Amino acid sequence: MNSRFLDFRSDTVTKPTAGMLDAMMSARVGDDVFGEDETVTALEHKLALIFNMEAGLFCPSGTMTNQIAIKCFTQPMDEVICDQTAHVYRYEIGGIAFHSAASVRLLYGERGILTPELIEPEINEDNIHYPNSSLVVLENTVNKGGGKCYTLDQIAPIHHLCNVKGLKLHLDGARIFNALVATGDKASVYGKYFDGISICLSKGLGAPVGSVLLGSKDMITKAKKIRKAFGGGMRQAGFLAAAGIYALDHHVERLKVDHDHAKALAISLARTSYVKSIMPVETNILIFEVAQGLAQKIVDQLRDKGLHCNTTSASTIRLVTHLDLSQSMIDEAIEIILHL
Repeated sequence: MNSRFLDFRSDTVTKPTAGMLDAMMSARVGDDVFGEDETVTALEHKLALIFNMEAGLFCPSGTMTNQIAIKCFTQPMDEVICDQTAHVYRYEIGGIAFHSAASVRLLYGERGILTPELIEPEINEDNIHYPNSSLVVLENTVNKGGGKCYTLDQIAPIHHLCNVKGLKLHLDGARIFNALVATGDKASVYGKYFDGISICLSKGLGAPVGSVLLGSKDMITKAKKIRKAFGGGMRQAGFLAAAGIYALDHHVERLKVDHDHAKALAISLARTSYVKSIMPVETNILIFEVAQGLAQKIVDQLRDKGLHCNTTSASTIRLVTHLDLSQSMIDEAIEIILHL
């Protein structure tokens, strides 16, 4: 791998910056299972305050925070409502069934965005034949929707429906800060709409490890016990939590740079003959369509020229921008795209 390896596979591939490494090495730590790691506690409190939630729980991954939340909000034989593209359904290896013994009702939103009109007819009535509809899960931004964002104006009526129907509402906020930067919405408003929020620190924010689950104090108390059962209790985890704190303090506003880079790539792709269509770019994820069956061939050709990305189907390709891609790297990627 040479120094000009251009990695657009995901925003999970970032390395800690020098400042982040310094923060990690100077972290004050303790045994977090005993509740004695002050840096972990500081991270949990910081995010709870930002999103106006009562408490937080630091976990190794977003999959774990999502699955803990689902287990907190459901009982066996309940049903979870989500979009068919949702990460909790497609990319968490059947964890809803494995951990929570719940079924899943899949909806088909536009680029993964659900609406009350889509959700309400799929809420089961009280009937001995049906699972109990107990939870709605939203994803912001929508990964398979090309980084499509929910706005608070779209979330509010879904919250109202869930409140009226007695369902919990959870947010897979893997890229929530990308959405906040793109929409200009306030993070503090989210707390009044969601019963649980999962926030990933190891994507666009650039931390090496970790996600935080937010909720009520009672919910987080329950979640902490589930985390232990999942094997997610960590000891001197403050070294990792310090990276999350640093990311929140230094890497949020710069997400707009990633969004601008994705838009510049989209402009270059639109000038090529091999691209059929491009999903509108809102954040740092760019998905474009090529002829059926050609996606892997084009990905291989791009890789041979030093640009690494992934297919999302036989006819679609995904590029993801992040903080390890400089302007000169974006310029080089554009040249590769234009001269493929």
